[in-house]
Amino acid sequence: MKAVIARRYGAAVEVAEVAEPEMGPRDVRIAVRAASLNPLDFKIRDGKAKLALALKPPLHLGCDVAGVVEAIGREVTRAAIGDEVFVRLEKLRMGGLAERVCADEQFVAKKPKNASFGEAAALPLVTLTALQALREGAALVPGQRVLIHAGAGGVGCHAIQIAKQLGLWVATTTSTKNLAFVKQLGADQVIDYTQEKLRDAVQDLDAVFDTLGGASEIDSLAVTKRGGTVVGVGGMPDAAFAKAWLPWFAPPVIWFATRKRRAEEAKRGAKFVYLFMRPDGTQLAEIAGWVESGALKPQIHKAYPLADVAEAFAELERGRARGKIVIEIS
Repeated sequence: MKAVIARRYGAAVEVAEVAEPEMGPRDVRIAVRAASLNPLDFKIRDGKAKLALALKPPLHLGCDVAGVVEAIGREVTRAAIGDEVFVRLEKLRMGGLAERVCADEQFVAKKPKNASFGEAAALPLVTLTALQALREGAALVPGQRVLIHAGAGGVGCHAIQIAKQLGLWVATTTSTKNLAFVKQLGADQVIDYTQEKLRDAVQDLDAVFDTLGGASEIDSLAVTKRGGTVVGVGGMPDAAFAKAWLPWFAPPVIWFATRKRRAEEAKRGAKFVYLFMRPDGTQLAEIAGWVESGALKPQIHKAYPLADVAEAFAELERGRARGKIVIEIS
């Protein structure tokens, strides 16, 4: 079958003939109709995630999939042949940019009935990340105030909608050209980062969802109230993640590298939490319900055929996509 791979870390992506996926007793085999790209894909290709995700070359890329179940393992009880489904594949079982994939049934959910395969494929990683950041990482409840960085990006444009579904007041950052777009998604306050400084625009937030990392984390802590939380996904991890997921030598390095962030936490009386999103079929089913009710609308920047996957990766790496980049498999 055809799949997108990188033959070694740092190599260009290509479409190649690979072996069929192996199916276990709790697996479903999915004929993929569409998949989507995430920054995680080029980080894996470039070796920037290999301390946490130890994948062996050739690297099979992609983790967001929508398609049709064509076979099930003997212990499967939650899916049937012919089901239209979507899934965020297990962390060490990538390879969603392929004609067929296998996934443990616990991570699979039925596709929203009113969504195309491309729209469904755009959702898993970004919506699970947003939901877990807001409801679990920051433990927010209705009526609280949250800032979501990069509101026009693949994560941000879905996080705004999920935050509103959770009953939150939402501020977001974006550039001038995307002001109307993020307002349409439901943002209560829009901060044009090309014109305004974050610390002048908002203060005393209950939480910040920071997808950018670096200096943005310091600014995020500065606008969070005492007792509040900054949930990060784009920068350096925290000590708890390093201890749980990284080799023995990594925690001291991360401790030193995050000293400014820890100093800001102490100064502000706020905390930083690093989120390593987990696949979750039950949460995907909840997200599918929001799509079917019209509360959550998938946002697609552009769809590419499988043959043009290298061009799609180049567009992703430019960092200017408004919404998700989708790959049409069949």
